[in-house]
Amino acid sequence: MASKGKAKPAARNLKKRVKTARGRTVSSTRWLERQLNDPYVAKAKLEGRRSRAAYKLIELNEKHKLVKPGMRIVDLGCAPGGWCQMAAEIVGADPDDPRIVGIDYLDMDPIPGVIFLKKDFNEEDAPQALIDALGGHKADLVLSDMAAPTTGHRATDHLRIIALVELAADFAIEVLAPGGAFVAKVFQGGTEHELLAMLKKHFRSTFHAKPPSSRQDSAETYLVATGFKG
Repeated sequence: MASKGKAKPAARNLKKRVKTARGRTVSSTRWLERQLNDPYVAKAKLEGRRSRAAYKLIELNEKHKLVKPGMRIVDLGCAPGGWCQMAAEIVGADPDDPRIVGIDYLDMDPIPGVIFLKKDFNEEDAPQALIDALGGHKADLVLSDMAAPTTGHRATDHLRIIALVELAADFAIEVLAPGGAFVAKVFQGGTEHELLAMLKKHFRSTFHAKPPSSRQDSAETYLVATGFKG
């Protein structure tokens, strides 16, 4: 027989909402609200990760086995260090044998075993600075989570990010050891056929991947190229 007690109240909507504030735009309010309700942001804080972006590389690595112990890795656009941090854990980098080199024009707190260059990768001398930091060694993996400042014009923004990816790909081809891999953030839309054609000449396999932690409403995806031919 059904209980005659009071019916249980319906579950509350626990989503956190941000009140509008003077000086805060609608878009920034939406971004803050999304951050407060993002499970990956909460997970990053709980696990001591530098950013939610770490889980994109973690998930890509779980599926495609990109990062392995002993590797030498270059991380382009590395701040605040989520990818460097994760890679250092797997590679086994230490201060006496740094195996990861990161570059960004933004500040990044030190990570043991990671050489950080505060520099814009677009600068003419940036590729050579990274090569020098590798100490004469070839890299096994080049990562790029770089994104150009957005203009709000989708076609223009896409061209900017593709230009960055092409620059990163040219660098990867120069520094990778045979069998190495290249991973770069791109945004869906427009054409990438010239970039893909170039990568297919130099890598045995090229494909796109969208890790679960990459927001589903975002056009963001990752271009992965493996098996560098040398």
